[in-house]
Amino acid sequence: MAPSQITHPDGRVDLGDPASVSGSRFWNPELAPVPVEKRTWNTYNYFALWMGMAHNIPSYALAASLIALGMNWLQALITITLGNLIVLIPMLLNSHAGTKYGIPFPVFARAFYGVRGANFAALLRAFIACGWFGIQTWVGGEAIYILVGKLAGGGWADAAEFGGQPWTLWLSFAVFWVVQMLIIWRGMEAVRRFENWTAPLVSVGFLILLGYVLVKAGGVGPILSEPAKLGWGTDFWKVFAPSLMAMIAFWSTLSLNMPDFTRFGGSQRKQVRGQLLGLPTTMTFIAIIAILTTSGGQLLYGEAIWDPAQLANHFSSPALVVVALIALVLATISANLAANVVSPSYDFSNAFPKRVTFALGGLITGVIGVVIMPWKLYSDPNIYIFAWLGFYGGILGAVAGVLVAGYWVRRRRALDLAGLYEEKGRYWFRGGWSWQAMVATVLGAVLAVGGAYTAPGSDGPFPADGLIPFLKPVYDYSWVAGFVGGFVFYLALTLPGRAPESKEETSEQPGQGRLGATAVDG
Repeated sequence: MAPSQITHPDGRVDLGDPASVSGSRFWNPELAPVPVEKRTWNTYNYFALWMGMAHNIPSYALAASLIALGMNWLQALITITLGNLIVLIPMLLNSHAGTKYGIPFPVFARAFYGVRGANFAALLRAFIACGWFGIQTWVGGEAIYILVGKLAGGGWADAAEFGGQPWTLWLSFAVFWVVQMLIIWRGMEAVRRFENWTAPLVSVGFLILLGYVLVKAGGVGPILSEPAKLGWGTDFWKVFAPSLMAMIAFWSTLSLNMPDFTRFGGSQRKQVRGQLLGLPTTMTFIAIIAILTTSGGQLLYGEAIWDPAQLANHFSSPALVVVALIALVLATISANLAANVVSPSYDFSNAFPKRVTFALGGLITGVIGVVIMPWKLYSDPNIYIFAWLGFYGGILGAVAGVLVAGYWVRRRRALDLAGLYEEKGRYWFRGGWSWQAMVATVLGAVLAVGGAYTAPGSDGPFPADGLIPFLKPVYDYSWVAGFVGGFVFYLALTLPGRAPESKEETSEQPGQGRLGATAVDG
């Protein structure tokens, strides 16, 4: 009888007999474990992945928005760097399972939420990706609108308004959406080929913006000497905490679904090293460019223009604007497809394994990305940071807490690979759901975002005193509160004896022992 799973000398795990579970209704080729021989990504692949995902217009806008909120260059850089280092911790912890077992995020979540319950966590993640897809598509469409306006003249830029925006802007948004859908419909290989030659272009576009602003502003000196409007007192610390949570929330989606990419990893060392080199450096690079460019634009134009497309629109050289915007448009498509299509496609496929393909999942992502009205989310830095990023970051923080607690503490990195695809198997729990994981996630999320409020003097969807007033102070630390809450509540609800396993530990290749706490750590 073939072993249910095989642990290789480097700790990575393969299914012993894929045919034994391939007929399950919870299995399809896109959700199946990647065989060890096909896990070939190296350090550079992960570094390049992060370069492609981090260098985009919303990343720039995230850093630039801190200047718009009143920080100086040093305060903004500290906030961004610290946020990226913090979010890297759960990202690497959750990445481990992808490399060890070759599974994507929604299958990984089955071990803790149940084979059916994993859809709860996966669809939460998917709907956030849809929102990001919409935001990226909106800013890409805006760049096309400005680009054509520079070439076509005032008739295009000053067209009649519809729904509060020029109809030509809506047309640009639609064109940008259609182009991405066409690429997605051709499948993952088309996405990868497109990324191979567009990833560096966004850096070129941002460097053009920075170079122009530095020349006009008289160099870096005047920018760095600008005083902080907030100072270093109480006013700064009031903005710092929610801004730090927003920096973490910006990548909190990837902190959950990095197994979608690390499942292809050649080893744990390669994926860890690639991410350590990739995320902090690429985000710091884009942050420095955004901070200097926005600060310089503030000196030149008297206001902090945090949207790079709008900033480019102020330039006097049409040729410069055209080159910068073409680079930004192409690279935004690349980043959007990599960061916001791959994961929800897996997530929607997990919900309907026999019906939803990668292409159909991408189309669903695109439609929801429009319905969510991204132009409203992106319209104001207060909404972008305090409402959108702060709120969803807290909810996903609770999911991350459950996954980290379950994998590293409760399961000690040992999973039954075949059981992740079996009906009424080890991870079936009760009807396919783990009530402990569900309750822990809900409690962690309420702790994190129950106090969601709108800052005085700004627009927002929440009451000024918070949804639950006594939790209002906690909302400034939404992601941390959600992560700690999900982690603690899950462990408390799954104390030994409270959640017995439904199956015995799976057998492995002879001589390697049973899967458990002492298994080789891949």
